[in-house]
Amino acid sequence: MAVVRDSSLISGRIIGKNPCLDLKNRVLGRPVFARGICFNGGKVKGKIGVGVRAAVQVNVEESEGLQRELKGLRGVLGFDVVSEGELRKKGFLGMRKTKLVCTIGPACCSLEDLEKLALGGMNVARLNMCHNGREWHRDVIRKIKRLNEEKGFCVSVMIDTEGSQIQVVDHGAPSTVKVEDGSIWLFTAEKFAGSRPFTVQANYEGFSEGIEVGDELVIDGGMAGFEVIEKIGSDLRCKCTDPGLFLPRAKLSFWRDGKLVGRNYELPTLSAKDWADIEFGVSEGIDFIAMSFVNDSDSVKHLKNYLSSKSSKSIRVLAKIESLESLQKLRDIVEASDGIMVARGDLGVEIPLEQIPSVQEEIINVCRQLNKPVIVASQLLESMVEYPTPTRAEVADVSEAVRQYADALMLSGESAIGLNGQKALSVLRMTSSRIETWGREESQQTLLPQHQLGVSLPDRIAEQICNCAAEMANKLGVDAIFVYTKHGHMASLLSRNRPDPPIFAFTNNDNTRKALNLQWGVTSLLVDLSDDMEDNISKTINLIKRTGMLEQGDAVLVVSDVTPTLATPMAFQSIQVKTIA
Repeated sequence: MAVVRDSSLISGRIIGKNPCLDLKNRVLGRPVFARGICFNGGKVKGKIGVGVRAAVQVNVEESEGLQRELKGLRGVLGFDVVSEGELRKKGFLGMRKTKLVCTIGPACCSLEDLEKLALGGMNVARLNMCHNGREWHRDVIRKIKRLNEEKGFCVSVMIDTEGSQIQVVDHGAPSTVKVEDGSIWLFTAEKFAGSRPFTVQANYEGFSEGIEVGDELVIDGGMAGFEVIEKIGSDLRCKCTDPGLFLPRAKLSFWRDGKLVGRNYELPTLSAKDWADIEFGVSEGIDFIAMSFVNDSDSVKHLKNYLSSKSSKSIRVLAKIESLESLQKLRDIVEASDGIMVARGDLGVEIPLEQIPSVQEEIINVCRQLNKPVIVASQLLESMVEYPTPTRAEVADVSEAVRQYADALMLSGESAIGLNGQKALSVLRMTSSRIETWGREESQQTLLPQHQLGVSLPDRIAEQICNCAAEMANKLGVDAIFVYTKHGHMASLLSRNRPDPPIFAFTNNDNTRKALNLQWGVTSLLVDLSDDMEDNISKTINLIKRTGMLEQGDAVLVVSDVTPTLATPMAFQSIQVKTIA
């Protein structure tokens, strides 16, 4: 039974009774010890309570009953084995905050390989619906769920839609083909099985509309280049001018006089195959859908409305930014979606290469302002598809994405078809951890430009509480932030501020737990929550202390959001700081 000695809350002032914290630190311009923090959001008529409490001493009495309960603590607390192991090994501040996404393909689809990726830090498994059949994808999804249930992992599943693949071509070979300088290739819309020498099959019959002799045909944003030397009906004969690699199901683009040849096909964002894939994903209980070739917010809203009518589970929709048009409507798309993927490979086809770094940073900043998780994807460690170590430039690229506070980094071909997928994942994990540590030690944190999200008074209060809680956590040097949440909103608001301590989100909703796998710095735990928030806090702190992960002298900042119930008719949002004794 926990023994709690609380401090006094009088007229919005905190009068601290605990000497364990240095309460002379100033937060928001006010000494915490003398004045505390007062949230004054205008007149609140009895339905919302806001409180801030200073340090609380928590002592846990030894009991035989609790000792017997230790065997099942991991299940009670909902810790996944990777986060628990990292916490025990590195401590609170050593926990990695940047999330990792791995694309699953032929190179890593066995149960053994999936387990190795999960142990290596994979938070989300991405399935690209451009490749393999639904039975193959079903098998992978069920293997991941089996690992989660039997091995104690918490890996979310994302499907990535194919989109209206009007710019996809395939040479028919099962693996990468090398294109030689001066070789002549035929690009055709003719449908045939297997492969033909120097022949490439286009996915869309009208792929050559508007194309002229002399135009440049570029594969996958520069992996290989051709010049159109003859147009035969809808087919194109092309000469290789830039030798390189030609991957299966590659994307093509056409250039004329140094400019992208723009064409308006007026095709829907989601094809008939996409809708069938989405139905499949819903039936298999996936967690995320990444939409390809999103050019406006309407398509995102349409899919979200469809999902809300088809599934009781909350499936998050991510929009892929991979075209000039999507950049021009970026803010609207971010607001409509549940998250963003920066698809730099396709994006680099439509904008000058030198603009990619600044555009990436702008997308990340907009997502942080609007409180949406963002994944940086494509060619992070491309050389590791073939080689066991990355180039130094690739490591610098990964470091820059971490420094920009992207929520997640993604492996594509590196894990799906590469020879060194687990090593590539290890590079992402080690690099992100090192840059996060450096940023914290050097006080390199980039302050979030103030952008109010909430419209209603409760939403604005929740937002300000999380903003202040993150700043308090940094100023006071607490070890961790605990947040109790049903839908993940408070946890995401805390993550948006990129605080130094890790965020532990306690939730009784498995959908929320899986969704938080894409939020920077958040470790989600599935627990039973009651309407009594003080009981929830006391119970979880006691249990975590018994595991040895909380020690004497540790300080935890607790953020809670109690919704109105019969037992608690008033909504109450609070910040508390607790020290373990």
